[in-house]
Amino acid sequence: MKKSLTIAIMVTLMISILAACGGKNNESNTTEGNTPAAEKVKLSLWHNFTGDDLRAQTMRSIIEQFQTDHPNITLDIQAIPPDGYKTRLKTVAAADEMPDVFILSNGSMTQEFSAGGLIQPVNELIDSHKEWKEGFMPNSFDAFTVDGNIYSAPMGLSPTSVLYYNKTILEANGLTVPKTWDELLNAISVLKAKKITPIALGNKAAWLAQSSIFSSLADRVTGTEWFLKAAAQDGAAFTDPEFVQALTYMQQLGDAGAFQDGFNAIDNTQMEQMFAQGQAAMMIDGGWALSNLASNASEEALKAMGATVLPSIPGGKGDPNSLSGVVGVGMGLGKDATGPKKDAAFELIYAMSGPDAQKRTLESNQLVSYKVELDKSKVSPIFSEVYELVNTVKMTPVYDGKLTSAGADAVNNGLQELLMGGKPEDIAKKIQDAQAKALGK
Repeated sequence: MKKSLTIAIMVTLMISILAACGGKNNESNTTEGNTPAAEKVKLSLWHNFTGDDLRAQTMRSIIEQFQTDHPNITLDIQAIPPDGYKTRLKTVAAADEMPDVFILSNGSMTQEFSAGGLIQPVNELIDSHKEWKEGFMPNSFDAFTVDGNIYSAPMGLSPTSVLYYNKTILEANGLTVPKTWDELLNAISVLKAKKITPIALGNKAAWLAQSSIFSSLADRVTGTEWFLKAAAQDGAAFTDPEFVQALTYMQQLGDAGAFQDGFNAIDNTQMEQMFAQGQAAMMIDGGWALSNLASNASEEALKAMGATVLPSIPGGKGDPNSLSGVVGVGMGLGKDATGPKKDAAFELIYAMSGPDAQKRTLESNQLVSYKVELDKSKVSPIFSEVYELVNTVKMTPVYDGKLTSAGADAVNNGLQELLMGGKPEDIAKKIQDAQAKALGK
């Protein structure tokens, strides 16, 4: 009897222990409401917000807050300086090894990565946040859309060809803001005679002259319709006389001594610092410069800055009241982010480009293509001026947003060669050959 009782007690204890273990196991996989607990996920994130400008600081702050708010998501972060970012990304893309979430450029990069099966659409994410989707300005998603699939939400708006000028320097030398090509050449001549750098240029990475000067200058000469045909190799070619003429105008700037010595040896950040410190009368740069200027220029220097469009070209086919520009970069979703990793990636993308991020981006002196009311007390005077300028002019294409990667590289390298004395006709042929070959035409 005693033995039977002992066995019964032991069986009861074992059942209790097993039940408790089972209960603990179930509890570890559920949270309140029987919802599966947040699964531990590791995401790779590549970005180029490495600078000291307000926009970069803001984006790094958003990433840090995301990590705090999502302890179940571990971020493996690669922060790569802007000048080397695209090269690094294209290298891993060629090896078929994409990061999970990364800065994606619109236009040719989106198209090529999509064609290569390297990225995934984010329609599901965008459609799940109706108010966010409807808050973007018209056509904001166009440059990230391929065959009806949206591959990113823009995180900014980038006019690329703003003519920044120093009011104090111009006035002290009896000059007004140049509105025509002849007025610009005259200003360059006057300033050179006074040993003042007319236009700061930082073309070390080769894209700046193309994106910020030539895209707008060439549109003034050829008109937008011609460029789109040439980019598509459909009824126009880069060896056409109007494009050679556009290259000739660009070369005129170099021949006139518009830029400081060694302009191919400094980058755009150094160029912006040069302008901010009053070492040049003008600078042709994008809207991205505004955040850097707000961080590094003195209050006095900011008040002396003005902004306008590039001068008109005599007999040009393009609209002179225009700026070349694109919606800003967005966060891309790599092909290998699936299941819980994809869910976590969507949360990160929304955190970096959702309504709150758009507002914080605008207040960091970075233009956005999202409907946010601007509080002028939180931005610099030059930012307010560019903000108003962008809303009163037409936006024209940026060359590297429409060309293939090979075509864009040919323009970038060709402009460096052009400004060092290369022949416009020879450079035009190199650009035409590169674009035609890339398109198989």
